[in-house]
Amino acid sequence: MDLIDGNQIATAIIAELKAEVAAIGGRKPCLALVRVGEDPASISYVKKKEKTAAEIGVTSRVILPPVSITQAELFKLIDDLNADAAVDGILVQSPLPKHIDEVKVFRRVSPDKDVDGFNTINLGKVAQEDDTGFVACTPAGIMELLARSGVDLKGKHVVVLGRSLIVGKPIALLALQKRAGANGTVTVCHSATANLPAITRQADVLIAAIGRPEFVTAEMVKPGAVVIDVGVNRVPDPSKKTGYRLTGDVAFATVARQCAKITPVPGGVGPMTVAMLMKNTVKAFRMQALAARGG
Repeated sequence: MDLIDGNQIATAIIAELKAEVAAIGGRKPCLALVRVGEDPASISYVKKKEKTAAEIGVTSRVILPPVSITQAELFKLIDDLNADAAVDGILVQSPLPKHIDEVKVFRRVSPDKDVDGFNTINLGKVAQEDDTGFVACTPAGIMELLARSGVDLKGKHVVVLGRSLIVGKPIALLALQKRAGANGTVTVCHSATANLPAITRQADVLIAAIGRPEFVTAEMVKPGAVVIDVGVNRVPDPSKKTGYRLTGDVAFATVARQCAKITPVPGGVGPMTVAMLMKNTVKAFRMQALAARGG
């Protein structure tokens, strides 16, 4: 079994971006990070993104509206960022307060600045294999992990557990694409799938993104498969200072014994999500600069 080290691969991508940004003369790429309220996980995620941006040389602008902000007020804030030529990418950190419609917020971000890849237009561009769009960061990170680990999906059966707009649907579309590293045969499973273990045992590459701790057991995995664990779940553990431990959607200890490659949790897909956000931000900067020149 080979461990796919997301930290190592993300570090390599960040080093590449740092060199690219250092070579840019004048204004550097700018990412606006909007965090509504004081959700502890959101605070941690935004700090990580801010720190990584600084390491690369990307300017970050953190905006902290109160949890009481109305949807109309948040739309106005996003509209102002959309119109600001000094901002290349916009990320609205989820989860948002319950009185705000997340999907409508994602749609409000200009597709040209939607570095999170959730705008309807960018999701459509993934389906159309249009490289001018932005791919959601976690699915993009999974494809990078596979490519840099020597896993070519061509002709392989890729089984995706989960059908979310954030991971399941876009990774299925990416694996299907007619391009190097892709060309997989894809099955998407979900809560209504019948005889799930029989399907997952057919997978050459199994991608688990359902948010259920250690749901995927060894009996569900074909020997020699590649397993990508997207889940990050907090499980109570009194022995930890935090009172919990992090685990994925895969029962790592037993599954790892029989698969060819596997991502750990933490340290697998997670670091790639932030790295791909930065990659999208630099891409947005390049595209905005090209548009300004009339390209």
